Amino acid sequence: MTGLQKSPLPPRFAIARDQPSVDFRPFFSDFTLSHRRIVEFRASNLSMLSIRNLTKRFGLQTAVDQLSLEVPEGQIVGLLGPNGAGKSTTLKMLTGLLEPTAGTAVIAGHDLLTEPLVVKRKVGFVPDSGAVFESLTGLEYLEMIAALYGIDSQKARERIEQFLSFFELGFDTLTDKLLGAYSKGMRRKVVITAALLHNPTVVFFDEPLDGLDANAAVGFKALIQTLAREGKTIVYSSHILDVVERVCDRVVIIDKGQLKVDGAPAELVREHGARSLEHLFTDLTGGSDLEQRASDFARTFRG
Repeated sequence: MTGLQKSPLPPRFAIARDQPSVDFRPFFSDFTLSHRRIVEFRASNLSMLSIRNLTKRFGLQTAVDQLSLEVPEGQIVGLLGPNGAGKSTTLKMLTGLLEPTAGTAVIAGHDLLTEPLVVKRKVGFVPDSGAVFESLTGLEYLEMIAALYGIDSQKARERIEQFLSFFELGFDTLTDKLLGAYSKGMRRKVVITAALLHNPTVVFFDEPLDGLDANAAVGFKALIQTLAREGKTIVYSSHILDVVERVCDRVVIIDKGQLKVDGAPAELVREHGARSLEHLFTDLTGGSDLEQRASDFARTFRG
């Protein structure tokens, strides 16, 4: 299954027994994206995310090369590739942080190039850097993000408290110190909260588990599955292949900026005769000799 084909949504969701039950419906019920909007998209068979020949060049180097994908509402797509494959560049273009050299994307019915502000209201982004304003407290930062999206202060506080409850944090956690003094995991939780405060239609996660402890990581995986059930479209970029294989409906592997394969994880493994998604990944991205290289390297320490 390659190219522009849509992967069917499998029966949802057999969450592992050790994952918490997450019900965010009360949290999302008052948000601006109406159920009618989702129904309209479903009835008209439109993609929530349509990437059309998206290309980015830096001088003579092509980081993303005519990438095209169609992603429907409610689907979790794992975006995989080795370092330098173009994953983060793709996400930065889709969120308006980088201007494409060519091509475009349509997100929730709005063109990235002609309606950039509308698109930015529709998307949430957790970047791999986890960058924040370190001179603010966590609460000040989240209230600033809410104000930028025009969220009423009382409503913003309610949503922030909902996320604090989800991450099992006390309110004083956001007020006692500046973000510059937060641990990596705590900062990541704030960034995830900020990305979801305005109820985006499409959410992009770039290495979201980086810095999270085991319990928070398990909860986060349950959260993105809940978001998908509520109609959100999720693009999940990660190097942790076993997590992607468990939580994603569909996997897209890119290398050197080009699409290699696209389909449901189990189907891709079966179609390519691979032992696992990990082995398929290494075969497609030039890492098939990794075991031999590791053995050769280890021998340098003998005798």
